[in-house]
Amino acid sequence: MSKSPRVAIAGIILESNRFAPVADQDEFEALYILRGQAILTDAACPAPRMAQEAAAFIQAMDATGPWTPIPLLLAASHPAGLIDQELFDRFCKEIEAGLKAEIQANGPLDAVCVANHGAMAATVDPDPDGTLVRRVRAIVGQACRIVVTLDLHANIGDDLVDNADLVVGYQTNPHVDMRERGEEAALALRLILAGRADPKIAFIRLPLTPPSVTLLTAEEPYSDIIATGQRRKAEYGSAILNVSIFGGFVFADTPVNGLAIVVTARDDASAAQALCLELAEAVWADRHRFQRALTSVFDAVALAKDENRSPIILSDAGDNPGGGGSGRTTELLAALHESNASNTYIGSFFDSPLAEEAWAAGVGGRFRARFNRHDGTVYDQHFEADAELVALHDGDVTGRLGLFAGRALRLGKSAAIRMNGVTAVIISDRCQTADPVFFEMFGLDIGAASTVVVKSRGHFRAGFAPWFGPDQVHEVDTMGLTTPVLSRLAFKGLPRPVFPLDQDASWAPPDWA
Repeated sequence: MSKSPRVAIAGIILESNRFAPVADQDEFEALYILRGQAILTDAACPAPRMAQEAAAFIQAMDATGPWTPIPLLLAASHPAGLIDQELFDRFCKEIEAGLKAEIQANGPLDAVCVANHGAMAATVDPDPDGTLVRRVRAIVGQACRIVVTLDLHANIGDDLVDNADLVVGYQTNPHVDMRERGEEAALALRLILAGRADPKIAFIRLPLTPPSVTLLTAEEPYSDIIATGQRRKAEYGSAILNVSIFGGFVFADTPVNGLAIVVTARDDASAAQALCLELAEAVWADRHRFQRALTSVFDAVALAKDENRSPIILSDAGDNPGGGGSGRTTELLAALHESNASNTYIGSFFDSPLAEEAWAAGVGGRFRARFNRHDGTVYDQHFEADAELVALHDGDVTGRLGLFAGRALRLGKSAAIRMNGVTAVIISDRCQTADPVFFEMFGLDIGAASTVVVKSRGHFRAGFAPWFGPDQVHEVDTMGLTTPVLSRLAFKGLPRPVFPLDQDASWAPPDWA
């Protein structure tokens, strides 16, 4: 290996919800498509647009010695539907062409970092994340090392683990360890390239597709298995490089869905297999705990009306843009408004026409706010009410806490409108309300609100932790594309039988066990 390893950087990030509209070029352009030098420039920014683990990987490689980065393509969309197959193939071909050109010009590459999400599905290919890694391997050859970073909600298939040398997944949900995982991937790659490790991967996927509300790493049962994985890794000493336990993303609805354990040993395949099997058996024995009761809309409204309680935060769990939700459902808004709830903030509604109308009204202006005048999903019901414009913002902000901390957000024309006792945030980019900046950019004081409602499934817990402890959080059973009540959805691709949809699902260890 050369003293300055040549490492290519590529990735396609999308969390696919099969029940949401197809993700096309516009969905990626709305978040980012970075090529060549623009990747390195963005990684050096105080508030990068790219995924934090990708920026952290580049920064850690810069900090730990000489290297020659070969930035190719990093493309990312907000969670959406299946990626259009032609678009996915076009992204892959662009990455392949870059790899081929680099190899032809300068010889074999030392490594490739693939920064993906891991829950992508295409209109034809059920496992494009695995396909990308397989196609990269076919070009770079077996001697080149491939390191893959993934979200904790990744769905893992054989193509991915068979063609990667190291798989590094998040360990926190809400996700707050992306920088650490990017750094971990870089430091492990340095060890591998120095000949200090020859990684061996063991992988087990269980017939278990938990609803995302059961995958919080600060709450049982998921917290137990994450903690056990890291404790056992430490007890193995230097023999184990990484333990990643992927809860999966059930809404992708693919044959590679299922909670997955991926263990990477330094050089001993048997050690990886033994720990992988141990963790898989522990998860399966605990599978019945991956179920959760929700708060009904009726009870949520009653809580909002109760004046003799501490402030609360309500999760509009059925409409989480962070899981492919439209960000436009009005079920909870309508119920709160009809009940005359007071001192309530609710955010954020992805409704560009309404944002434009608010901008035209001007601060202090009164108008008839009409939600969902344009086509949407069956859940995006029309709602209207008399409103006063509280504040406007261009939507260019930097995240402050949790998932979006230190990351540039471009929310487009945004507005805060007051409808009696309910103040609603309107944005022009479909994004989950996981950070207080969605309210603070309008000067709204979260600490002064009696009730806060967010279109977010779990990441809001980190962003709003200074105001709301776990006992002040209520996940509301609203209708939408991200309903945690999985029996409401017409799944077609899951590897049935699968728990909890099929209570009698069974599992047997793999042949190598």
